[in-house]
Amino acid sequence: MNTYIYLGVAIIIALLSTRLMKLIKLPNVTGYLLTGVLVGPYVLGLFFNGFKFDSTAITSSSIGTIVNNLGFISEIALAFIAFTIGSSFNLKSIKKVGKKVLAITFFEAFGASIFVFLFLMVAHFIYGAINPSSTNEISWPLILTLAAISCATAPAATLLIVRQYKANGPVTETLLPVVALDDAVALILFSILFSIAKTIGFGNGTINLYEMLAKPVIEIVLSLVIGALLGFLISLLFNLFKSRANRMGLCIFALFLNLGLQILFSQDFMGNFELSSLLMCMITGAILINFRKDSILTFNRIDEITPPIFMLFFILSGANLNLTVFASDNNIILFIIALTYVISRVIGKYFGSLFGAVITKAEPSVKKYLGLTLIPQAGVAIGLATSAGRSLSSYNAELGTLIVATILTSTIIYELVGPAITKFALVKAKEIELPSRNK
Repeated sequence: MNTYIYLGVAIIIALLSTRLMKLIKLPNVTGYLLTGVLVGPYVLGLFFNGFKFDSTAITSSSIGTIVNNLGFISEIALAFIAFTIGSSFNLKSIKKVGKKVLAITFFEAFGASIFVFLFLMVAHFIYGAINPSSTNEISWPLILTLAAISCATAPAATLLIVRQYKANGPVTETLLPVVALDDAVALILFSILFSIAKTIGFGNGTINLYEMLAKPVIEIVLSLVIGALLGFLISLLFNLFKSRANRMGLCIFALFLNLGLQILFSQDFMGNFELSSLLMCMITGAILINFRKDSILTFNRIDEITPPIFMLFFILSGANLNLTVFASDNNIILFIIALTYVISRVIGKYFGSLFGAVITKAEPSVKKYLGLTLIPQAGVAIGLATSAGRSLSSYNAELGTLIVATILTSTIIYELVGPAITKFALVKAKEIELPSRNK
């Protein structure tokens, strides 16, 4: 099977899945993810590798190779998602909900991190007491790493649901900037806690302050500066190009340049900085929407072309879920860690957002339902877990594999259940009207 036939088959199945999702009253994103699992290397791919349910054989199969080669689509989709979320940072809107958004983001992000840390710490001691003679797989490096990753929320799933159902109201207005900001918190916290985790688990007792504190700050600042400069640049170029088509081209130019610069700065000769393309594209969108009031027309045009890109993003996310983790020797401990992570993160997100909403005197609907909309987790979390796995490969490959497997397992749960709960919360908040016919 070649790439074009594969994409054609995947898209038509995804489109057909939306009809099924309509019947069972689930968001389209759930159908896209299930489609990805079905047409991915771990299900459809088995027909092309002699039904060998082995991770190496599966990823090297023709379907596995195609999915791997299409990874750039996910990067482009995330760039568009971050850029679109950046457009929600209109200064007028920020002045209206600014303090509320910052407080809620702080408490829901750190609430998730603290609850995940505490729950996994308890699991660490209980597992150690039950199995005193065995190596405790629920190690402190794993606990710290998962606690940092737990902050992140999936902006793609949230944005797709808001668009599909045309959600509007206090919860939606608070949700979009909160989702954008908590990924920034996750990136910063991950850089710090993962450095501590490596020091505790594999260090010689010394703490590298540059790697732990200074470098993450430099990476965040560089990401914001580069994104802002590109935002200013295309704002000025809007004076030369008046048509919406050309202005949309300028925005795509900025997004591609952000992605290219992220790769460039990761090279040794540029300092080996891991910049955040999400932050870069988000701030580009934020600068543009605030300095060009007429850019809203361009954002509307971009909204018209991005649905197929988002569809492919979720199909590929589903296709990349490694189902062989369920058949591994560590599947029992994996399920324990994943279940603990899933439950504790949801509790932390809900009560953290509730506390932030209460102290900022947010609307009753925000207090009651915002926490339920923060459950989805996918792209950013998977990216951080993959980064951790690569970094740990030279120290403890099994630990890295366990971290990635935990996030992938929890992603299956979050992305299949989370969008439906987000929709439920927005309906209960009366920010979604469900007509008799949905497209």
